[in-house]
Amino acid sequence: MIPAASNTSFKNNRLHPGLTAQGKEQIKALCKLIQVKPDDTIVVSPTKRTLETVELLTSSARGRVMISPLVGPRMFPQDSSYTPLGCDQIYSRAEVGMLYPDIQVIDVGLNDWEESINQMPARHFTLLAESLLAWCRKQKGHIFMVSHDGTITNYRVLLGEYELTRNDFLGEAGYCTIRHV
Repeated sequence: MIPAASNTSFKNNRLHPGLTAQGKEQIKALCKLIQVKPDDTIVVSPTKRTLETVELLTSSARGRVMISPLVGPRMFPQDSSYTPLGCDQIYSRAEVGMLYPDIQVIDVGLNDWEESINQMPARHFTLLAESLLAWCRKQKGHIFMVSHDGTITNYRVLLGEYELTRNDFLGEAGYCTIRHV
């Protein structure tokens, strides 16, 4: 699982911020640590910065890239009093089709584009996330998820890591390996 790189020079409430120069450099460094092979699948959040991250990760070797709102921004820990940030607004399915016509969308048979997972109740998120993980288990090769710190931490909890806090975030352009999903 890989969080998007730096977009910290942008105001957090800016809609669809892209990667900064620093973020692009972070991804170039990350490319030296991981290798995406043709049989691998990259599941990416429908945000500009994560899609730009994938473009840089796959510039030399291309795995199959798939977009899913189920790896879109999600707060961690969940707190209904928090207001989602503008930078965490995902592209709509229509925008994805227009901006990224060559990238497929994962359809897990649920109406997952209408409601953001950002503040979704835990029970509903778990149901949706389990369906995505079931889809991932059926794929060949490795699965890379390019997502956001809060989302990745929510998935890590779902996969059995306990007592995680914001201190356990991977950080910009960090990654973790999960062997058995």
